[in-house]
This record gives sequence, C-alpha cells and structure tokens, in this order.
Amino acid sequence: MAPNDSAQTTEEDREPSAGRRMAARYGVPVAVAGVAAATIGLVPALAATGDPELPKISAQELIEKIAASDTEQLSGSVKITTDLGLPSLGGFGGAAGGALAPKGDAGASGSTADPNAKLMELTSGTHTLRIAADGPDKQRVSVLDDAAEYSLIRNGDEVWAYDSASNEAYHATSPKDDGKDAEKGAGKHQWGEKGAGAEGAPATPQDFAEQALKASGDTTSVSVDGTARIAGRDAYQLLIKPKQSGSTVGSIKIAVDAETGTPLKFTLTPSSGGKAVLDIGFTTVDFAKPAASTFDFTPPKGAKVTQGEEHEAPEIPKGDVDAFKESGSQKVIGKGWNAVYELTTPGGTDVPSAASGSGDLPAEAQSFLDALGDKVSGKFGSGTVYKTRLVNALLTDDGKVYVGAVTKDVLVKAANEAK
Repeated sequence: MAPNDSAQTTEEDREPSAGRRMAARYGVPVAVAGVAAATIGLVPALAATGDPELPKISAQELIEKIAASDTEQLSGSVKITTDLGLPSLGGFGGAAGGALAPKGDAGASGSTADPNAKLMELTSGTHTLRIAADGPDKQRVSVLDDAAEYSLIRNGDEVWAYDSASNEAYHATSPKDDGKDAEKGAGKHQWGEKGAGAEGAPATPQDFAEQALKASGDTTSVSVDGTARIAGRDAYQLLIKPKQSGSTVGSIKIAVDAETGTPLKFTLTPSSGGKAVLDIGFTTVDFAKPAASTFDFTPPKGAKVTQGEEHEAPEIPKGDVDAFKESGSQKVIGKGWNAVYELTTPGGTDVPSAASGSGDLPAEAQSFLDALGDKVSGKFGSGTVYKTRLVNALLTDDGKVYVGAVTKDVLVKAANEAK
C-alpha cells in the first residue's frame, strides 16, 4: 500500500482538513514482508440482507467518524480469505512460516506455536478467526481449524501463543508501555506497535482500514459507495482508489459501522481484476466488554513451552516519499501508491538461487521462488522480479531489494533511478 501520505477525504478530491489529520495518526506499522504475510487476499465473508437506508454522509465525515471511534472492547468472529496468486504452500510440510527459511535456520524459536511460524499460513486460503479485545493491553486472536485451534493472547506485558495440534506453547514479554499509547481512539484494541514480533500484524478490518487511511493523500480518490448490512449491523461503505497508474491496488472498500464508526469489513481488489486479494470481515460482532477470563492462559499439562525474548514490532521507514529518504539500510523511492522500498540484503550478498548452487534454500522453497520469478535487466544491472497479485519484489544480482504494491515496470524504473 501507499506509504505515509496524509488522508484526503472528499469525493471531489478537495483539500483535506482536520479529518485528514485525525485519520492520518492511526496506522499499523507493518513492514511489506509482514503485509505480504498478513495483509492479503480475503473473500467476501458476510451475508448481506439488503442495503440499509442511512442518513447521507460525505467521505470527509465518514473518515472523521472512523478516526473518532473510541471502540476498545469487542469480540466476535472474523472470516479472512487471501488470494495472492501464490503457488500452493501445502507441499512444504511443517510450519509454513519456516518454509522459505534457509536450511538450518530454526527461525525465531523453532516452536510450532511461535507466531512467526504461523503467520505465513494466513497468506492463502480462507481462515476463521475468533477475536476479543479489552483496550490496548488485552487481546486474544484464535485461528480455528477443523480439528485444532491456534491462539495468540496478550494480557498486559505477557504474550502467550498455543498450538493445540502440537500441544506446544510459546511465551514472550511485550515491552512496557511508555505512555505513548495511552490516548484512546480507533484501533487501540489492536496489537499495535508494542506487539511482540509477528503479533504486530493486522488481524481485524479496523487494522487494515487504518493502514489504508494512512496511505490516502493527493494520489488517492476517496468517496462513499452506498451502504451495506455487515454482521447484522448497518454500515456505510468507503471506497478508496489510487489515482496513479502502476499500482497493483485497484480499489479498497471499507464497511464502517454506522453507529460506532468501527470498520467491519475490508476488501482489497487488485488492479489486474478478478476476485479480491484480501477480504476480511466480521461475521459476528459484539461491542460489550469481554469477560476478564478470556485473556487468561495457562499451558495445558504436558505442553512443551518455549520461552521467547522481548521483541519490538517492525517499522516501516518514515519520511518524505517524494524523494529518497534514508532509514538505516532502507530508502523510499517514488510517491503515494507507487512508492517502492529499497533494502539491502544482509551483508549485501547475492540472493540464493538454483544457478548459484549455494544450497542455502530448501529445494521446495527454491522451486516456489523460481515459479514466481521473471528475469529483468536495466541500468541497475540484472535481477529477478518475484510476483504476487499485490506485493512484488525485484531482487538484483548485487543484493538490493526493491519491493512495493506496484507493477514490474515500476520496480525496474525505481531500481534504475536508484543508480
């Protein structure tokens, strides 16, 4: 998605006002790789019973309504469907999250309950989540399978994850709140910047909506696109479209609860057409305070417990996206929805490939990458573009990585400009 533009809020694309600033301060700092693992492709999840008649509202007013939402307690079920156009990950076996890791690398902990090992499973197919939240310090997300359940629980600075299929638990601590998150507002129920590692990834329609609103700006058209009935509640539909060509994002539609301003459904359609890349929405929702016991967890008898370390969530580099801005080993090239992140692989080394004979990647993982790749060349040299229906990445032969929700041509142009 587009990086750090301010939100533009009117159908006529007029200059934003206070609503723009209010919406812009809510965002989920998810790195592109994390987005690819958790921000992608969901199918329409919720039954509609006809479009309700609601008072007219402008896009400006609707974004202000989202920004002013003070929802901090809720529970319910969320259905998420992801279609990145990736080859099946089923052949890898084991934890999907470790499938692309170099041989011998156990990842964060080697535990099947480690959130980093589970995150990639949400990048394909349809999943049902059961969620509960009580303010910024108490959240629970459970991924429900036919015969098993995976739960991620935060209660204060304690973070637990449990995989019932393997009877393994993972425990970590979240950094102490420094007071910056004390302000109430939309999205304060989410894992947020103080989550532990992968737990910082978005899990609800509101998480994705906040990221999209943060991306809105003068490169974006925002309008109200009618009403809908979502999870038994009346909702307005906010439509966001890039004005720029070259983005893989076609449109984003956010269903906003008419009473509370809470986003209830998020649908991202690619510019290439077809079904949604990401569709996530509540099937049931209750804004009452969840029972305190919801956030209690004790490992079952006999469970293997892995102790993790204190983690900070990854951050997207900040700065003026109209020019190159340094953030450690990262740069941002381009503007708005056509922004491209330039990164350097560890040590600036070449990306492993079958041709290199390095053997750093499992054969299944290498075949997976090769199936996605297109060889390209330009002023930057040569490299390979790895494609999904949303996030694409150019890996150059000299160890640079250019990634964004943009087309292959935009990636090559960015790499050439970086020289």
